[in-house]
Amino acid sequence: MKVVVIGGTGLIGSKVVGKLKDHGHEAVAASPNTGVNTLTGEGLADVLKGASVVVDVSNSPSFAPDAVMEFFRTSTANLLVAEAEAGVTHHVALSIVGTERLEENGYFRAKLAQEGLIKASGIAYSIVHATQFFEFVTAIADSMTEGDTVRCPAAKIQPMYSDDVATAVARTAAGAPLNGTVEIAGPEAFGFKEFLEQGLAPHGDPRKVEADVHAPYFGSELEEASLLPGPDAQIAETRFADWLAQQR
Repeated sequence: MKVVVIGGTGLIGSKVVGKLKDHGHEAVAASPNTGVNTLTGEGLADVLKGASVVVDVSNSPSFAPDAVMEFFRTSTANLLVAEAEAGVTHHVALSIVGTERLEENGYFRAKLAQEGLIKASGIAYSIVHATQFFEFVTAIADSMTEGDTVRCPAAKIQPMYSDDVATAVARTAAGAPLNGTVEIAGPEAFGFKEFLEQGLAPHGDPRKVEADVHAPYFGSELEEASLLPGPDAQIAETRFADWLAQQR
């Protein structure tokens, strides 16, 4: 089976390509680096020839509200039109746990718009909602830093290893379309403060982490469970402590 992975040279996409190839599929990485641009449509028709499945794990180069909305609307619309012309029978997209609860956030609103286009396309689809990745713990802390203090939400997070994300996405791509959404998450829920403290400690980071109910998460105030998966989520195996140990 030929599977085209949009964003296939990035953190998740490259792992998805590798896992699909390991299971005998023809997996093709598609990105601007390989001559495929979903914003302009360049290269789409050629790369989709003979493809049964498209996996979209691409991301906007800008998180500014207008730019991210333009990216997901335009790239997804172009991709879906090209898929219909090529006879693709399964569209898989990676999205975020909690998207529907944080519509005031420009990035989450753009992801909801992307999901709406997919659902209305007439192409069989599967949407994978993942929790935040372990790999972004430092970047999250940086986004919340004021001076020498990380001011984080007084909420919970259930992060996961990018390799486990890729495994779930590849498994979904190889299976029958869900025409719905599946949630995936790490095995443990943490308070934001605990997650960030554990993630920064191995680097000897001197910043102090403080929880504040009004501290924003990329512009949004969170309820305690805003980013937590529901009871039917698929739970990955890799624990945060084990991942941290691998980084040393």
